[in-house]
Amino acid sequence: MNFNTIFLKSFRVLLLPFAIIYGLIIMLRNWLFDKGYLRSAAFNFPLICVGNLAMGGTGKSPMVEYLVALLYPHFKVATLSRGYKRKTQGYALANESTTALDIGDEPMLFHLKFPKVAVAVGEERIVAIPHLLQDIPDLQAVILDDAFQHRVVRAGFNIILTEYNNLYTHDFFLPTGDLRDEWASARRAQVIIVTKCPIDLSEEKKQQLIQDINPKTTQRVFFTAIEYGVPYHINSQQLRNITNSDTVLLVCGIANPRPLKEYLLQQAYTYYQKDFSDHHIFSIDDLNEIKERFDSIDAEKKFILTTEKDAVRLTKFSEEIKDLPLYVLPIRPRFLFGEAEEFNKMIFSFIRHFSFNPTT
Repeated sequence: MNFNTIFLKSFRVLLLPFAIIYGLIIMLRNWLFDKGYLRSAAFNFPLICVGNLAMGGTGKSPMVEYLVALLYPHFKVATLSRGYKRKTQGYALANESTTALDIGDEPMLFHLKFPKVAVAVGEERIVAIPHLLQDIPDLQAVILDDAFQHRVVRAGFNIILTEYNNLYTHDFFLPTGDLRDEWASARRAQVIIVTKCPIDLSEEKKQQLIQDINPKTTQRVFFTAIEYGVPYHINSQQLRNITNSDTVLLVCGIANPRPLKEYLLQQAYTYYQKDFSDHHIFSIDDLNEIKERFDSIDAEKKFILTTEKDAVRLTKFSEEIKDLPLYVLPIRPRFLFGEAEEFNKMIFSFIRHFSFNPTT
């Protein structure tokens, strides 16, 4: 543990009084919703919510992608996100001319990967959902990205994610910890997924984690690991494997890059890093710094690697990056213990409950 980490943790402990106040406000708000003093709107429509109790880094975007890939061959689905750090406001539906500045990097990623799926953004879900249903009248399900704590809309199926190395049961309220919601809120979910687990997670450790989470009898706990794909060039889409003779410059602006760095330690000869803040909007100066850092690396086999979320914010420099060895690393969640089929069946069953007739 380096000095910066120790200092940050010590500083956050000093903020405990603010965390307690924040926690009390959150608990009061939840109590008001639970008792009906604050109203939640329920739509007679399949809404699947993917969220968490902590700030970022639990793997919501890959899980939304997983659900879209699972569902869109059989149902007409859409995604609805807040559109964090976009330059627009209000409801917007992605089209052919949309950019990450219009809808945010994560929705843009969904739009690029699933061009036939409706991708919408809107800060107020209760306003955006009717807009979306009006724009796409034959929709059969909507996936709400990062909406669990926004209780004005009540989804029919809630999935919350918690990271293996930072379970919400071991966390505390912001700013001392990372929690933006209380532990008890997890009991509103139908499914709890422990993400970023070791690929060789043992049955014994699995049972310990379930005991720690202490789910209701009606809840199901699943476990996923990160599955990395083969990097592809940001422009040409040409594939390039990472070998133990490669030197990699990692460029990323994501909430929790630790698993990615651990992966590179295993796969590459060595790696350097150029970190940016989460959802960072890259400028031409940033790109020049990346180029300078890459040129300064003394190695024969070297290339730049970034995440898919970062890549959508770099594609605006198409001319500047066309000759760069800049590759994108895709990821997806991998369900452990052979339980993917059980999870999939739960999702299909929820949508079919609304009497739709998917093409299966």
